[in-house]
Amino acid sequence: MKRLLVLGAALALTVASAQSIQGNPNLRGEITVWSWDIAAKALEANIPGFNKLFPNVKVKVLDIGNQATYDRGLAGCAAGGGDLPDVYSVENNEAEVFWARFPNCFTDLNTLQPAASTLRNQFPAFKWTELTVGNKVFAMPWDSGPVVMFYRRDIYSQAGVNPATIRTWDDFIAAGKKIAAATNNRVKVGVIANGQDDEWFRMLANQNSCFYFNNEANAVTVNQPGCVTALETVKKLIDAGIVMQGGWNEQIQAFKAGTVATSMFGAWYEGTIRSNAPEQSGKWGVYPMPASRPGGVRAANLGGSALAIPASSRNKEAAWAFVRYALGTTEGQVTMLKEYGLVPSLLAATRDPYVAQPQPYWGNQRIWQVILGTLGNVPAARGTQFFQEARAIMVKTQADYVAGRFPNAKAALDAAAQQISQATGLPIAR
Repeated sequence: MKRLLVLGAALALTVASAQSIQGNPNLRGEITVWSWDIAAKALEANIPGFNKLFPNVKVKVLDIGNQATYDRGLAGCAAGGGDLPDVYSVENNEAEVFWARFPNCFTDLNTLQPAASTLRNQFPAFKWTELTVGNKVFAMPWDSGPVVMFYRRDIYSQAGVNPATIRTWDDFIAAGKKIAAATNNRVKVGVIANGQDDEWFRMLANQNSCFYFNNEANAVTVNQPGCVTALETVKKLIDAGIVMQGGWNEQIQAFKAGTVATSMFGAWYEGTIRSNAPEQSGKWGVYPMPASRPGGVRAANLGGSALAIPASSRNKEAAWAFVRYALGTTEGQVTMLKEYGLVPSLLAATRDPYVAQPQPYWGNQRIWQVILGTLGNVPAARGTQFFQEARAIMVKTQADYVAGRFPNAKAALDAAAQQISQATGLPIAR
């Protein structure tokens, strides 16, 4: 706790933590925020706390969907920013698309008060990498996406599977076969969005220190050994018949129906399970993702977002106040963690007492300690401005490889690397 002094009658000062900000009843107006799914709900949950400090700022959060936020953001920037909100949600691995292609579309947060650079040490350095261009900061870190396995305790127990014994992907496949046998093949051990997304490939590649591009963003690396292992593992899981295939909606329907025993995602998926299946309270648990080899890395990151302020905003001061409250205070970040499971990037928030508490929905497991305990082991990966192009190529490459259209994973990824190189102009790393 840090005590602050009241500076004047015009300033309402609230003391709650080292990351508290000054309120200001003189700040007025309405701001609009674009976001999606539980991220939008989490921002809405912050409005009451924000309005205690800024009672005359009306915040309107619009859930326009993940893809629509991205697409409308690109269209708005291309049109000169005329149809953009005051606060814009952007996934970290897509952020560089905007800064590279539309460098004047968003506000340099160092031009506002306090400058974003003064907040730098309050977040992990890696979270700023994709949000910074030279001395300019175009967005503020929001949440992280440390990957874990969300599993059904009752189904694992019925099949005689102890999650503590699942240390590798081979262990996971063996567990999946036991679960299938114990449930007459009614329950699968996971859902892979093959043909719709390559998220499993990206999570496995990340844990193997591989990604579409190198961390200098100047070469294609998708055909490096760690990515080959990742793609081979995805096919092994599908070929074993222990996973179903489906997209976002099918995955939610599956865990609500009890036909899938595990969901592997970034930790933000905690809120998706908890809010969509409240009747399953106590039946779920969490364990670290399996490694590609015994003793290997059991950590990766999927997702993680930031908030930016379009240059066209007519109320940047109010928008910046809301961004700093939601993302730069322990109160704001822990509210989103409690309500919707968004893992804080703000370092002080990760040390909040709530993180160490048993969580009733998760069988009183201290899940946030498990999840946050993986953060330090996550290998770095960079989306670059070509993330979406590379992703589209990999979605098709994975589906083709699974369908047997390549002799092996290396051949599939060599072909993907050639396509990505042609699409981006970047060389293939040797």
